[in-house]
Amino acid sequence: MAKQRKDYYMDVTLEELVELAKDGDNEALEEIVRRIQDRVYGLAIRMLSHPADAEDATQEILVKVITHLGSYRGESAFSAWVYRVASNHLLTTHKRRAERREITFEAAEGHVGAALSGSWEYSMPDAERGLIAQEIMLRCIQGLLLCLDRESRITYILAAIFDTTSKQGAYILGITPAAFRKRLSRAKGLLRGFMQKNCGLVNANNPCQCNKLVGFAVRTRWVNPEKLTFLEHPRRNSEFGVRPELLAGMDELERVAALFRSHPEYAAPDRLVDMCKSWLRRQCGQSAAG
Repeated sequence: MAKQRKDYYMDVTLEELVELAKDGDNEALEEIVRRIQDRVYGLAIRMLSHPADAEDATQEILVKVITHLGSYRGESAFSAWVYRVASNHLLTTHKRRAERREITFEAAEGHVGAALSGSWEYSMPDAERGLIAQEIMLRCIQGLLLCLDRESRITYILAAIFDTTSKQGAYILGITPAAFRKRLSRAKGLLRGFMQKNCGLVNANNPCQCNKLVGFAVRTRWVNPEKLTFLEHPRRNSEFGVRPELLAGMDELERVAALFRSHPEYAAPDRLVDMCKSWLRRQCGQSAAG
């Protein structure tokens, strides 16, 4: 019977699940959480960089979605409404650990200079070196997003990574399409300016190459070879990254956007659904006691 009900939900749209959940169907509510958790987590980890902080924020956002489900009136796709709830939370929540370091483009450029100026040789097998170089690329992309202020960062993530239109983005952020485009243009300009000047993946003449930073990353403990945080993170897509031959066929502006879009589609921790179920049981228990 449980399997039949699960199979039934597979053919039900998110919007239909919302109506079922509003009528008190807790299984429909759990299915909503399952379907949206990866999207919310993907937004949170790009905004906050640290997986543990992204998990905490995702749980907080999912609880907000559950408790405010009645306010969804169908004026947009439910997924856009979820992004609106998530974005508002991520823009107004307290600073998390990565944000408290207050990374700037100037500091990032100094970091690159320090990495390339010293002798940071570190002997390791080529296969391990290649994995660490991939981790460096992922960390660098995350770090550069943190150089943007929150409003610019979330605008860039929504538009350049999640392919949100200016009209959709305006609804999600509660601003006009013109304001959304202005924010996006500013964010693109800042990221492009840094990467065109520094990143070897964007301009092969630039000295900053991921494989050249391996020794620095390991010796300064920026990357722990025993725990590759982003590379080993569970993800929904088996492949990620941009093949060099594809990058070679793009101009510099296209390469910048391609690199940020190539980040993995991270999978939210499985325990998030159980956490939400536990929260629901506690709420039901409190209501019954009241």
